[in-house]
Amino acid sequence: MTRRRGRLGPVALAGWLFADLLLVLAVVTLADRPDPLAAKPRASASPSASPSPSPSPSKKPQGPRSLDRKRQSFEVKGNNDKSLVSQIRKATAKWDGKEAALVQTFGGGQGGTHYAHHVNSLLNKARSGMFPRKAATDDFLKLGRTPSTAEVWVYFYTT
Repeated sequence: MTRRRGRLGPVALAGWLFADLLLVLAVVTLADRPDPLAAKPRASASPSASPSPSPSPSKKPQGPRSLDRKRQSFEVKGNNDKSLVSQIRKATAKWDGKEAALVQTFGGGQGGTHYAHHVNSLLNKARSGMFPRKAATDDFLKLGRTPSTAEVWVYFYTT
């Protein structure tokens, strides 16, 4: 298989075409999103000639929800599912009405990742409104912790 000087083979051309297509798709996807940090238009400073007869209805915020970067955390321990669910309910009561976007759980000991996964599987059972099945969860290992304990970090959506 000889290659002519200065020309790329079909495999190399296909790779460049794929890379260019991926770049175009990324730019189109990013350009299609509204800016969540864009300033809202200001009301005019001049008074209107005639007052409106009825108050205008309040508008719902539009655009994608964002993540509150301040994490909330709590700890659970034990192997009994009923006890774990109860601990999760008690620890998260102060955040009732919020919805979790991301949950990172750090399980202790050698089997910490499996324990963290088990705790994450009970979140929806403890508080289905706060921890919907679509919430992203990550299971981590923290060797410095004792086995059958977990530290749960929760990042909520902004309101």
